[in-house]
Amino acid sequence: MSAITKFERQRAIRELVARGSVGSQEELAEALRARGYAVTQATVSRDVAELGLVKVARGDRHIYLTPEDLAPPPVPAVASDERLRRILADIPLRISRSGLILLLIGSPGSASALGQAIDESSLDDQEGTLAGDNTLLVLFADEARLERWLARFRALQGLPAESVEPSESAAAPGPFSPRSTRSPQLARPTMEVSR
Repeated sequence: MSAITKFERQRAIRELVARGSVGSQEELAEALRARGYAVTQATVSRDVAELGLVKVARGDRHIYLTPEDLAPPPVPAVASDERLRRILADIPLRISRSGLILLLIGSPGSASALGQAIDESSLDDQEGTLAGDNTLLVLFADEARLERWLARFRALQGLPAESVEPSESAAAPGPFSPRSTRSPQLARPTMEVSR
């Protein structure tokens, strides 16, 4: 069979399934034959698989649906801060800073939910977020974007906008810090071999 015939047959299958009356591959094959398509059960089976049709219970019988029929309705593209506000009301946060990174430290297990709420909110000055268990890193490209984001974030918290000082650990030169004059001491891995 040519590709056009297959395309037309699969379009017919979608139309039949959209009516919500097809409960088996046998019914589908009969309906296709009634439309003039010469099909076998094997052909119908392949088409069902290729189209991703799934069988679901509807009333007292099972019917085929397309994946599109199962998908939830699309979420509006408008960002909402409501979920973020609710999370901020429930989770006490400590905010510290290291360069162009804000560290949001909350209760254990809270970082992922907070990060997702930020990503879905109207806050868009951040480059991205990275969640651990209780710590969320919010990354920025420049100082102005960080300060603007922080002022908006504090407003969502219901707090006055203020700067966040670098944390002591972030301010102190470390072995990989550009302010450091010492070279990093890396531990060499050791391996024991027993016979």
